[in-house]
Amino acid sequence: MRTMKFGSSTLEVPVVSVGCMRINSLDKTEAEHFVQTALELGANFFDHADIYGSGECEEIFADAIGMNPSIREKIIVQSKCGIRKGMFDFSKEHILESVDASLKRLKTDYLDTFLLHRPDTLMEPEEVAEAFDILENSGKVRHFGVSNQNPMQIQLLKKSVKQPIVANQLQLSITNANMISNGFNVNMENEQAVNRDGSVLDFCRLNDITIQPWSPFQYGFFEGVFLGNDKFPELNKQIDEIASKYDVSNTTIVIAWILRHPAHMQPVIGTMNVGRLKDCCQATEIKLTREEWYSIYRAAGNVLP
Repeated sequence: MRTMKFGSSTLEVPVVSVGCMRINSLDKTEAEHFVQTALELGANFFDHADIYGSGECEEIFADAIGMNPSIREKIIVQSKCGIRKGMFDFSKEHILESVDASLKRLKTDYLDTFLLHRPDTLMEPEEVAEAFDILENSGKVRHFGVSNQNPMQIQLLKKSVKQPIVANQLQLSITNANMISNGFNVNMENEQAVNRDGSVLDFCRLNDITIQPWSPFQYGFFEGVFLGNDKFPELNKQIDEIASKYDVSNTTIVIAWILRHPAHMQPVIGTMNVGRLKDCCQATEIKLTREEWYSIYRAAGNVLP
C-alpha cells in the first residue's frame, strides 16, 4: 500500500482509510476476516466514531483485531466525537468523556488521531483547547483534526487550539464534487459557481490539512450509490470503459479518481465487503491521465465553463 504524509504531522499513513461505521453488520468470523484482510493489504488506518453503532463498532473492531500492544503499534486508529442525540457537543467535558469511552471500547491507551465531528455552533474554542491540551499531555491523543468544517470554523478553532489540525473529513464523490466545481466557475452566474464551503479544498491544501473524503460512492446525502445506477448512465459508461482499459473494477476507478487529485486526499472506504476493499486498495496502483480524470468528471453531469 502506498503511503503519504498525514497533514502537517510526521505520521505516514496509507492513502486509503478503512471506515468502520458498518462493522457491526458482520458476525465475529466475518469481522476478523475483514480486519485481517485490511492489514494484509497494508490498509492499517482505521476510522471510527463514538456514534458508530452507539459505540458497538469500536468494541467489535477491538475484538476482531485482537487488540494488544504488539498489534496496536502496527495500526493507526482514528475516532471522532461531538454528535449527540438532537445536538452537537464540543464541550470540554463531553470531549474528554468521549475519548475515554472510545479508548476503553478500543482496548487501547491512545488514539493516533482524534477528530471533532459535525460543527457545534455553541463551541467555545477555549474549552476545546483545554480538552486538547489535557488529551495531548496525558498521551491519550497524538494528533487532532476536524470533520465537516469550513475554513472559518477551523480558523476560529485555531484561535485557541495550539495543536495542528491535520485532517478534515468532508463529503466528496464524483457526483458530489462542489468543492472542486466551484473552483472551475469563479465569478460565473451558474449553479456550480456557488461556493458552499468557503474554498475548503484550497484552504486545506494551503494549510497542510489532509482531506478525508467520506461516502466516495454516494450521490446526494446517502441517497444511494451511483455505480450501476440507472440515474447515471453516462457516468457508468465512462467509468466502465476506463476500468476495462486498466483491467480493474469500476470500484477501483472511482477511488483512483479521488487519488488522482494533487490535494493528496485519503478517502474513507466504508465497505465491509472484502472483495470491494481489495478493489479500493488496488486504486493506489493506478494514476489516471488528465484526460481520463476530466472525462469522468464531465460524465457525471459536471459542465466545464
